Amino acid sequence: MQPVNHIFTTSIPNYLSGLPIPDHFTGWFRLGVKDWAKLIPFFTVVGGLSYSVYKTVEPYTRPGAKKGQINPAIKKDVDKVVDVQSIEDIGSQAAYCRCWRSKKFPYCDGAHGAHNKETGDNVGPLVINKK
Repeated sequence: MQPVNHIFTTSIPNYLSGLPIPDHFTGWFRLGVKDWAKLIPFFTVVGGLSYSVYKTVEPYTRPGAKKGQINPAIKKDVDKVVDVQSIEDIGSQAAYCRCWRSKKFPYCDGAHGAHNKETGDNVGPLVINKK
C-alpha cells in the first residue's frame, strides 16, 4: 500500500505542480513548444480516462436502454418475443431476422447490412429452405 500512497501523495502532486498551466486564458497563447510538449502526456491521460468513462456510461444514455440490449424496438410491450411459424406456411424458402432491426420482423428485410456497417458486427439472416 505504501507505493500507492507515494504515487497519490507525492508523485502526482509534484508532476502537476511542474506543468506549465497558465493563470489566465490568454496565457495558453504564450506557451512555447517545450511547454506544450510537457502538456502532451497530461492531456493524453486525461483524454484516455475521459474516453473510458464515456464508453462505460454511453450504453446507459439512450432512453430506456440497458447495457447489452439487443432488441431496440420490436414488441417491447411483451416480456419475451416469440414468433411461431408452421413449416407448411413457408414457401420454398424463408429468411428470418437475427439482428432485431427488420421493419418486417420476424422476416429479414436486409436491415442487418446497415447494422453491420454501424457496429462492425457480422450478423445475417436465418434462411430456411424447404426441399
